[in-house]
This record gives sequence, C-alpha cells and structure tokens, in this order.
Amino acid sequence: MDNMFEKIKDLFQNHGVFIKVNKGNKIFLEGERAKEIYYIQSGVISISQESETGKELTIRICGHDNIIGEGSLFCNLVYNSMTAKVLEPSTLYVLSRKSLEHLLEEQPTVMVEYMKWLQTENLKHQSRLRDLVLNGKKGALFSTLIRLSNTYGKPVENDAIFIDFQLTNTEIANLCATSREMINRMLNDLKKHEIITFDKGFITIHDLQFLKNEIACENCPLQICRID
Repeated sequence: MDNMFEKIKDLFQNHGVFIKVNKGNKIFLEGERAKEIYYIQSGVISISQESETGKELTIRICGHDNIIGEGSLFCNLVYNSMTAKVLEPSTLYVLSRKSLEHLLEEQPTVMVEYMKWLQTENLKHQSRLRDLVLNGKKGALFSTLIRLSNTYGKPVENDAIFIDFQLTNTEIANLCATSREMINRMLNDLKKHEIITFDKGFITIHDLQFLKNEIACENCPLQICRID
C-alpha cells in the first residue's frame, strides 16, 4: 500500500468509530439514506444490487484495506445504490460523510490522493460491467475467475493458482449475473477439460491463459482487473 493511501487509512483510524460486524449482517441497504463511509480493517464484505425481478448482482467482494460507501462523498447522492453484506466476521472504521469531507478539505494533498483512488475504483467497476455486457455468460464467468485469481489467488505447484476464498456456486452466479444452474454447467465443463478443479467451495485454476485467450483478455493492470 502506498504512503498516501496510508494517510487516507489514518483518517479513518484516528477519527472514525471502530465496529465489529458478524457474518450475515448488512452494513447498509440499497435505498437507505447514505450517511457514512467505511474502511474495512479485516473480513470480507459483498457489495450488491437487486434487479426489479429480485435477482441479485454482486458488484464487488471487498477485503481488508478497502473502502465502501465511497460513492456518496462530495455529491448529491443521498441514498445508497447498493447493499453491503458481511460474508465473514469483519472489523471496520466508520466516518460520517460530512466528517470525511471536512477532513479531506483540511488536507488537500490527501484529498487529491483520495480522488485518484476513487478514479481507480471507477475504472474497476467499468471494467467488470463491460465484461458482463460484452462477453456473454461464459465470458462473464471467465473474467470473474481471472479477477478472483488477481485478488485472492496464491501460486501453487505446477503453475496453478489457488483462489483462497470460499465461494458457493450461487455466489459465483451473482458475480456473473446469471443462474446457478448455468454456472454449475460451465464450472463442470472447465473441470472436465482440466482448466480448473474445485473442492468445498475453493477453486484452483490450472490454465489461466486458456481463460484469458477465450475472452481476448487485454491484460489490464492488476489494480484494475480485481473483484474488490
């Protein structure tokens, strides 16, 4: 983490309220008034939206050193556009929108770094949505697996990548904006061709280049091609 993000982190730790949240709890809900910004110290939190038909689309899966609720800062957006759900017990620092805005206004250099960080987050979101729209269901899964490998991947033997984060097929389907049944079929097909293996919700990718070739991967910078 660079020194400037450390300064943003310090704002939360020095001025925010420390909270612990259990698995399954919601930190904020889509449609609620947006009042606070959160820095994640530990844990895992999903950020999702729900369609008019009730289908859930997971936008991000955030771990430590991520900020959530950031979209409401310095704008007239007064309602949360997404829901934040705790996937693993988490600890966070909370600042009100007004407090963080005031702190950033007092420290222009930190504000500039915050805006740079926010722009990177926007590029990540645009990249994910582009893949969902342009690459079809299979491409959505392949790009999601690539992003998971960049975010939670650990190298193991034979050049494989172990995704050190447990996901159900339903959670993967929500990341890909498709059905669990379709994800089941596509994952099993990848397993049949020895592209991946999976065990108790943990996926190991054995041929990452195959996934990249199938979606004509543009090899975006790693700070963009992520799921958090």
